[in-house]
Amino acid sequence: MSPPALATLQAMPIFGAVRTEVLQLLVRHSATVDVPKGAFFFRENDTAESLFVLESGRVAILKQWNGEDHLLAYMGAGDCFGEMALMDLAPRSASALATEASTALELRTGSLLEVYEKDLEQFALIQMNLGREVSRRLRLADERLFRVRVGACGPDPADETIHST
Repeated sequence: MSPPALATLQAMPIFGAVRTEVLQLLVRHSATVDVPKGAFFFRENDTAESLFVLESGRVAILKQWNGEDHLLAYMGAGDCFGEMALMDLAPRSASALATEASTALELRTGSLLEVYEKDLEQFALIQMNLGREVSRRLRLADERLFRVRVGACGPDPADETIHST
């Protein structure tokens, strides 16, 4: 087990109040993924079977429209992306491009299934925390949509890194 990986998960809101032994199980079944600058962690419409916790680097979340990629957000160290895969089992809704050489911990859906089988209460807590993170991001998306609709000026929230805190 990787102590730095465990510490990374312990610091994340989506794993808030999750017991150490459950986090250790997740880390044991995870993989460290190194992605060079300019390469993708995943692309929009790929099969989604994991979430990524960025340990180092920077990732752009991109959505395609008319054959062009459009920036939704930047992710930095300590942020997670691909979390919808653990909730809706649908294909990827966007692409994740490493804008710097990046290292991430990949947590697969199968490891969450194991948590479900061993400790339903902890599984529910993780799902609730994931729901909060998705809700926080939805609020940000709602704010962006509102700004576009009313013609509000000012900095685009997509220009800022989305942090998990």
